[in-house]
Amino acid sequence: MDMQARHILTASERSRLLPFVVASGEISPRDQRDLMERPFFSLSKKKRTTPILYAAGDTRVEVFGMPEHGMATIWDADVLIWAASQIVEAENLGLTTSRFLRFTPYQLLTGIGRQTGARDYGLLRAALARLQSTVVATTIRNGQNWRRQQFSWITEWEICASRNGRAAGVEIVIPEWLYRGVIDRSLVLAIDPAYFRLTGGIERWLYRVARKHAGRQRTGWAFEIGHLHQKSGSLMRPSDFAIQIRRAAACQPLPGYRLSIERAGVRELLRILPTDLSTHPVDNYVDGIGTSHASTIGTSHAGLSGLHTHKPQLSLWPETAIPALNLSNLDSNSYVDGKRRSADNASCPSIAPFKGPGDGP
Repeated sequence: MDMQARHILTASERSRLLPFVVASGEISPRDQRDLMERPFFSLSKKKRTTPILYAAGDTRVEVFGMPEHGMATIWDADVLIWAASQIVEAENLGLTTSRFLRFTPYQLLTGIGRQTGARDYGLLRAALARLQSTVVATTIRNGQNWRRQQFSWITEWEICASRNGRAAGVEIVIPEWLYRGVIDRSLVLAIDPAYFRLTGGIERWLYRVARKHAGRQRTGWAFEIGHLHQKSGSLMRPSDFAIQIRRAAACQPLPGYRLSIERAGVRELLRILPTDLSTHPVDNYVDGIGTSHASTIGTSHAGLSGLHTHKPQLSLWPETAIPALNLSNLDSNSYVDGKRRSADNASCPSIAPFKGPGDGP
């Protein structure tokens, strides 16, 4: 991909968008379905600039990290999960939302289970920098015609520091692709707040895949481990990745799910079963045969409300208050009830002290 072809904003998007001011307290976290099963983030806290290039049928995902900051990580994705959760909650209350969000660092950090010390504010700045500098190109939700959309996870961001140096307010703009995937309720799932306590990159990604595909279905879902490796985007060798999956099955780290290793001839499978079984579909139906295709998104316009909106030009702080802010394939196989199916799914955990050459905390 030609990095020079990246879209450069000539004027602030915040000058053209009504801000959505986050005012809610503790809410149920929600995740966006498309982000839960495909390799959009680095699973390592080490700086990664090696691109993720994933293809399955007509689905393409390409992710590029810039040398200065590296690719956005699955821990950075907590910012997007929190933002999506706030938007969904507000829409459920009939409030007007926007791609332009205003909130305090305290709201975000406590909402994703983080501490609120100076170090945590510094980590937030670094996460926002990676989310903005990471370039994503994908064909997901583009219909039958192969058409690629390109964006960054955060289009703009700004942090205001108070007189004592602590971060006092945050403004971010998320891309249209993500926003449309959040306001369409069929593309959003509730997740367990314990997700934020998972420490390993692979186990975090595995939980999101489990929630997306196994849901609370009695038969759960099963995946070939080789397929999971492909879908994870991990830089581990397949053999090391398989070790991590086996350790996950031994340690059982996922809230609400039980993992087991199965054999189907020469194939090694990971089966994911919910601990809270259900006889009916949940959350707009979890596809049990492994197709994993979300419905095409529509316009999904929300009703208007004056609450949570202000004048487009309004800023939480003067521009001069914040110097130098930009810190820092083919379908694989899935098994349901022992039957081999075509699928576009994946997952994986990283719990043990073992670290591959490109992954680990």
